[in-house]
Amino acid sequence: MGLSLHAQKLSFPFEPSAENPFGLPNPEANPAIKDFAPMIGLCNCVSQGRNADQTWAEPEAMTWRFKYVMNGMAVQDETLKTNGVHSGSIRQFNSDSLKWYVHYYTSNVAVATLPAWEGKSVAEKGKKVFYKEQKAPNGADGFFRLTFYDITDEGYKWIGEWVDKAESIIFPTWKIDCTKIKDLGLRK
Repeated sequence: MGLSLHAQKLSFPFEPSAENPFGLPNPEANPAIKDFAPMIGLCNCVSQGRNADQTWAEPEAMTWRFKYVMNGMAVQDETLKTNGVHSGSIRQFNSDSLKWYVHYYTSNVAVATLPAWEGKSVAEKGKKVFYKEQKAPNGADGFFRLTFYDITDEGYKWIGEWVDKAESIIFPTWKIDCTKIKDLGLRK
């Protein structure tokens, strides 16, 4: 037997609701839950990836939504792209390792195990950086690095890059530029 809507609201006050459509950070969560506060909400974005010949593809419109989930203990993001390939992540902070773990999924393919990146906010540089081990097409060891940067109340930028272990070779494969949607047209 499930909880009534009123009981759910009382039991899970940090979940997205009519009053707080993107949820709220749970005060019982690690303070790092607020690392993504500037991204919480909805953005209009321009996404650009690489073509097979390694040139940049035409820019594509995208909407990126971040919200607090699991009663404010984690962050979920979802992308909606005009090409019909949508994706998202669940972001959880581990208080033992002091790292974020980002579990990625896409509508393009369902996998038995979600790929995961790990990383943290780099406060002095105003960035959020995440890594997942990945070999280059030539077999070289390295990482696929994801970086949020130029983060303001107006929006943010994101880049996905393959980097070698020393991070001296950097090859960007995907970039996104986002502008926050201020007036969501929500009912008061």
